[in-house]
Formats: sequence, C-alpha cells, structure tokens
Amino acid sequence: MSQRYGPILLFLVLLSASKGAVGQQFTVSGFVKDSSSGESLPGATIQVLHAGSGVHTNNYGFYSLTLPAGNYILLYSFIGYEARAVALSLKENITQHVELSLRTYQAREIVVTDKKKEAYVKSTDMGRMELSSEQVKKIPALLGEVDVLKALQLIPGVQSAGEGNSGFYVRGGGADQNLILLDEAPVYNTGHLFGFFSVFNADAIRNTILIKGGMPASYGGRLSSVVDISMKEGNNKHFEAEGGIGLIASRLSIQGPLKKNKSSFIISGRRTYIDLITKPFVNHTSYKGSGYYFYDLNAKVNYIFSDKDRLYLSGYMGEDKFSFSNEDHSFDVKIPWGNTTATLRWNHVFSTKLFANTSLVYNDYTFRFKALQDNFSVRLHSGISDINLKTDFDYYPYNRHHVKFGGDYIYHTFTPSTVSGRQDSTIFSPDNAFRKYAHEVGLYVMDDWEISPHLQVNVGLRFSGFMQIGPYTRYTEDAAGNKTDSVVYGRWQRVASYGGLEPRIIVRWSWNDNSSLKAAVTRNYQFIHLVSNAATTLPTDVWVPSTYLVKPQESWQYTAGYYRNFQEDAWEASAEVYYKNMRHQIEYREGYTPTLADPEQDFVFGQGQAYGLELFVNKKAGAFTGWIGYTLSWSWRIFPDLNNGQRYPAKYDRRHDLSVVGNYSLNKQWSFSGVFIYGTGNATTMPEIFYFIERTLVQGYGPIDSYRLGAYHRLDLSAIYTHTPKKPRRIRGSWTFSVYNVYNRKNPYFIYLDQQGSIVNGTLKVTAKQVSLFPVLPSVTYNFKL
Repeated sequence: MSQRYGPILLFLVLLSASKGAVGQQFTVSGFVKDSSSGESLPGATIQVLHAGSGVHTNNYGFYSLTLPAGNYILLYSFIGYEARAVALSLKENITQHVELSLRTYQAREIVVTDKKKEAYVKSTDMGRMELSSEQVKKIPALLGEVDVLKALQLIPGVQSAGEGNSGFYVRGGGADQNLILLDEAPVYNTGHLFGFFSVFNADAIRNTILIKGGMPASYGGRLSSVVDISMKEGNNKHFEAEGGIGLIASRLSIQGPLKKNKSSFIISGRRTYIDLITKPFVNHTSYKGSGYYFYDLNAKVNYIFSDKDRLYLSGYMGEDKFSFSNEDHSFDVKIPWGNTTATLRWNHVFSTKLFANTSLVYNDYTFRFKALQDNFSVRLHSGISDINLKTDFDYYPYNRHHVKFGGDYIYHTFTPSTVSGRQDSTIFSPDNAFRKYAHEVGLYVMDDWEISPHLQVNVGLRFSGFMQIGPYTRYTEDAAGNKTDSVVYGRWQRVASYGGLEPRIIVRWSWNDNSSLKAAVTRNYQFIHLVSNAATTLPTDVWVPSTYLVKPQESWQYTAGYYRNFQEDAWEASAEVYYKNMRHQIEYREGYTPTLADPEQDFVFGQGQAYGLELFVNKKAGAFTGWIGYTLSWSWRIFPDLNNGQRYPAKYDRRHDLSVVGNYSLNKQWSFSGVFIYGTGNATTMPEIFYFIERTLVQGYGPIDSYRLGAYHRLDLSAIYTHTPKKPRRIRGSWTFSVYNVYNRKNPYFIYLDQQGSIVNGTLKVTAKQVSLFPVLPSVTYNFKL
C-alpha cells in the first residue's frame, strides 16, 4: 500500500516545500457569495490587478490565493454580477469572504464578461460548457417546459436522441456513456413522458456544467461526458417564492432562511395536469380511471457551523405514473417509474490551503409494471440502486498550482428483471430474478499547474476498480439454451473483477492574451452498461454490470483545439478536433427478441470509433448574445457477430449538426430568443427486397444502419414580457410566449411499411410511410416571483 501511494505523497510534499523557494508568502482564502441570497458562487474569479495572476472558486465557492507579502487589489467577479475590488495588505494569512451583487440592467451598454480576462483562452478547460438556469430559461422550450438537457443539445458535439427527446449522445458515444449528476448523485433515467422532458426542474437548479473533451481525473465511470448539475442552496437572508403556470405543468419553489445568514432551505415542486384536464372526458368513456402524469420534488437544506464547516442535505424524488383501466376494472395496467436521490455533504476548511468535501450519496431508479386481467395478475420490476461514499480535497500550495485528490466507493445493486404472477390461489414466482451486486472504487490525484504565462498543464491519474460479488449463481448452458451446470457464489464472494489506471493530461500553450492551442489525452473505463433495443432511452431499458461475460468498456480520446477571444473577450471562438477509440462495446445479437432470461446471454461485443470537427462562436456581451455551433462527425461500429463483421455507422452517427442560438434584450420589459437546428438524418435499417414464402410476404433487410432518414431542421422563437410596475410590488410577473417548429417542418421520427392489396390477386403494394411527431406548437407560460 505504501509503495503504491508513496510517489503521490512525495509529490504533495514537494509542492508544499516549493513555496519556500520563492520567498515569504501568505495566503488569502474564503468564500464568494451572492449578496442577496447568501448562496456560494462556484467558478467566480479572483484576479490580482496589475499582477497577471488569479484563481477561481471551487464547486462550493471556496478560493485560496498565495502571494508574496505586500499590498494588493483583488478583483472579485462572476457572470451576471457586479465586480468588486478589495484592497488588502498581505502580512499574514487572511480569511476574506466577499459578497457580489447582481448586475442592474443597462439597455445598450456593452458589459465585458466577468470571468478572469482571457480565461477561455488561458485555462486548461477543453470541451467544457457552463449554463446557469437563467440562461436556460431564455431558450425557447417545447410546450413551455424549460429543459436543461435540451439546452445542452445545442452545444457542438452533443447530439439529440430524436424529436423532442431529452436523451443525448456525445462525440459518438452511447446514451449510457454520459455521467449525469444531481448534487453528486447519479441519475440513471433522466426522462419524463418516455423521454420527451427531462427530470430536472430549472427552478431548483443553480448551474449545469458539461465536460466532453478533457475529462478531469476527479470524474470516472463513463466514456463520453459528464453533466454536473448543482441545486440551489436556498436564500439565507429572506424568504421568496417563484413558480410558473404552463400548458401542461405548473411549478412552485419556496426558499428562505432557517436561521438568518446561517442556515437556509429550498423546496421546489413540479407536476403535470394532463390527467386532471382529460379526466372529465375519460370518465364518460369505457376507460374511466385511465391517465398519466409526472411530478418532481427537489429539496435542500444547509447549515453554516463556522467559517470552516458547512453541512448540506439535498434530495430529489420524481415519478411518472401511467394507468389504463376499462369500465368494470376487469383489465387494469399500472406503470410507475422514477428516481430517488439523497446527498449528505460536509465541507471542511482544514487550512487556508486545504479544502475538503465528503459526501454520502444514495440513489435509486425503479421501473414497475402491474397488470390485472380477470383473475390473473402479473408484476415486473427492474432497477438499479447505489450507496456511494466519496471525499475530495482541494489543495492550493501556491497560486499557480491547484492540486485535487480523493476517492470514492460505490455499492451497486442491479435488478435487470424480476417477474411474478398469480392466478386464483396459485402464485407464480419463476427463477428469473437475475439480481447482481458489485463494488466500484476510484482513487485519483491531479494537478492544474501554470508552469509559465505561456504553458499550463492539467495532469492527473485515476485508478478505477470494479468487482461483481455474490450472492449469485452462474449457469452453464448447452447449445439449445438448457442449463447443464451451475456455480454458486456466496454473499460478498468475488465473481469477477476488473481495474486499471486512467491517465489524463491537458496541455495549454498561449503566445498572447487572445490565442491558445490546447491538447488532451484521456483514458476512461466504464463498468456499468445500459441495455437498450431502441434508438432512444426508455423506462424499460435496464442497467447491467460488468461480469465474467461482460467486459468493461474502455476508451482513449485525443483532442486538440485552437481558442481565440475577440473585442476584449466579448466574443469567443474555438475549433476542436477529436478522435475516440472504444473497446468492448455492447449490442444485442442479431435477431434478438426480449425474453425473461438473463440479458447478458444475448450480448455481442465489438469496437467503436468516433472522430470529428467542432466549431463554436459565442457572443457573450451586449444587448444581443448567442452562439453558433457546428459539428462534422463520424461514428462507426465493428462487431464480428453483426453485419457480417463489416463496419457500419452507429445509430447516432450524424454527419452535420448545426445550432444557432440568439438572445436579444430590447428593454426592461421585452426580450426575444430564437433557435435554429439542422442535422443530418438518423441512420436506420430498412428492407431492401421482398419475396413470398407460401403466400407470406418476407422482408430481406439490408446492411445495418445503411439507410438515412431525411434531414432534421426546425426553428423555435420565444418572447418574454416582464411586468415592471411603477411602484414596487411584492409579486413580480412575466409572460413567456413561444412557438416550437415555427414553419411546421414535418421531421421524420420513424418510417413504417404499409401494405395494401392482396397477394392472391397480385395487387399487393408496399409503401414506406413517414411518421412525424410535432407540428407547429405555440405555448404560453406565466412566471411569478414573490
């Protein structure tokens, strides 16, 4: 143990000792917060004026800056807030907490962005995008439902799963290759209404970070991307409420202090009322009692014990409920599915240079199906649940180094499928519960080191390990699928184990304040996998672990990019190229049909490749803001057991992907937004020939994903009117008017084959027909804040 981690400990000791080589130095540290709510501001900038150095706050608003003794002016700034300058005399270590005020509206004035100047160019961030909930709310939304995951689909390299769907694919990877976190808790199914809306209520979210390029060593377990979503902490200065009333759902959030400046809470809820609207009509039909609705509930509370200790407790609970029943209840179906998460976090400041966060996380995703017909009933249950303990340390030896290290442990419980039934007094409980258990561990260390004004590196190393454990029974089957032998593993006994090192390195070279080149190499392991037989993620999809049959997915990703700022950082532009090689990719075998058997018996394994070019131009300042993103990409799969071993495009392969986003603030009352999207049609498999066998029409399919649907394109527009009364009022309201698919484009959702005529008289005609989902859809939402 000591030999393995000796180099890491020596590395940290040398960093600590290095400060003595540059003379007497002292540290100023503290938290940066919102002056109106007391919430911490992660990613705020602390810049040393006239010295060309500075730092950013971590995910909890903490910063540490070490400088030689002397007099300084520190400039604290954050997007959307007024910058604040603080003069100090650094003769000893100082704790300096700073509160920033929201920027007041100025109609036409150009306001330079608030991040440290040239941060876009000078940082080691690659493929990283940060969106606040306020930015997301400006983007036109389907039926007025603001959706952070749909907003991320407007970023280069992030592709939509389909019309109106909140699922997404990043740089040629699968839907399961995205690690989606809500206050550090993984969310395994992110969709409501079978994926048309995400489970994230924008009123409860503070900010969202997407990382798709150089993934830091602090994240693990997925190949493609990280979406790190943080919930609001709650206002610790005064009570407030906000909400909205839309066409299909309403929401309400309440937050305020439990003890002023010490403790706060937030509770945020959302519910659809499709079932309530349709109930009067359904009650007069033979399907009385049928309906569908979903709800979300977010809650968070925190307490500041001292300048050194703070405790957070947050949770999420959301569920979709679908029911179908006839009039005499002789046939009833109930399908509930949903997520539950809980996170307990402790922040502790050990010193002016060392910050720690320790978290205990629980998450659970469950899908249930219950059906009753006369005297026969059947139940199906699948899901995944985790218990996770993790700790992360931020160490600031001096202002050109940010060292981060830590580890985590996860206990997984997988329930791919469990079926039971009853008929009269007879109970059926077949041997089909393939529940699996596993340990997952991760240890990492990384250093973001500015070697010189021209050169900066972020180097990290992560060890990831995974072990499937008992109780478990492994069966041996013959060619006909009959069980011939078995091996029984007891509780906690090892069934299969995997592990390896994941090096991560990002290098930034800049020759002036406005331009830089960046390159990254990252290796990733993924030990859990989403099994899907559809083009989009559905509630019926199941998560399975790596086992003695299923190897963990692996990838190497290589990224390089050019970054440029214009007009004093009012404009950002970048061009990135990437190549990703993936091993042990999983698909179902050819001709697979769902059964109650263990699904891993029907898997086949292969490799994947993805590569492309991403262009991004972003205007961040002024009355008119927005961005243009374009992606040229290829994504391939090679499976020896599929497509005759020949390479074929992945189902999420898309050659061209274009997004244009624009926001315009006319005055204090009116603002306007628009989004235009264009994408190459999705790949699919279609019949190439038809023939008859004993008067039965048989279809002969062509190569996998060899047919392209028509191109996808759409324009959405929205306008927000904010009521500003002459006299101050306790309630402030705004109206959001939006139009989805303005020019009524009939985008392809899928194609089916329609048969007309008769085989007997030779008049049979087969026609391919396209199904489209959403025509032009106007919507209106009323939002209020108390």
